Amino acid sequence: MKKWGKYMVTGLLAGVANGFFGAGGGLFLVPLFTRWLGLEQRRAFATSVAVVLPLSVAALVSYARSGGLDVTAALPYLAGGLVGGLVSGRVFDQIPVTWLRRGFGLLMLYGGVRAVLLW
Repeated sequence: MKKWGKYMVTGLLAGVANGFFGAGGGLFLVPLFTRWLGLEQRRAFATSVAVVLPLSVAALVSYARSGGLDVTAALPYLAGGLVGGLVSGRVFDQIPVTWLRRGFGLLMLYGGVRAVLLW
């Protein structure tokens, strides 16, 4: 039961982050999966993608109901995002975990610096 509680807290944090910041839930999930729940790094990356999809759909519904969604503005990004997701999913197993971790860390660092200093 203790592990189930960790799963629920992890999901709650990811859902809140995803709702407030877009797809930011993935930034919380990978560290929580690896450090708190003990998942292997590569599995944590892949699992976070699987978790973020339903969280994003829930946030999408909420934003659409409140009138905050601009589908026309989102469509051009969807095509590129789908291609990027398919390509990265195919090469994911070929990239060393060290490079995945470094890239993830750089992305978090960039986002943090930008949010604090340049926004």
